[in-house]
Amino acid sequence: MPNFTRRGLLTAAALLAASTLPALAQTKDPMTRLFKIITVKDEVVIGLSADDLSALGGNDAGAVAKALAAKGSLTVWQYATRKGQNGDLEQAPRMKIGLMANDSLRVEPYTTPLKVIAHE
Repeated sequence: MPNFTRRGLLTAAALLAASTLPALAQTKDPMTRLFKIITVKDEVVIGLSADDLSALGGNDAGAVAKALAAKGSLTVWQYATRKGQNGDLEQAPRMKIGLMANDSLRVEPYTTPLKVIAHE
């Protein structure tokens, strides 16, 4: 039978908890998914509702990239970290922005351990 120390078990539990945070981040608000738009100049985090994603024809980064390439531009909500009313940090809509298609643009899923606030 293996000999587990208390310290070893605590370390294993901490590593397991830390590794599951990104996976849980998108399920805090299943109605809003976050994506990072990366260009040669900057990066921006956007949030899309389930309705937004179905209008784009999918629910992943590839669907967002294809829609942007096909339409040439999209109007989306930019998301940023802020303090909530209770003092906890959260990802919340900041403002509506326009995205324009670019040859050197990349779309990635964005995960956060923070609560994600749905946009209007």
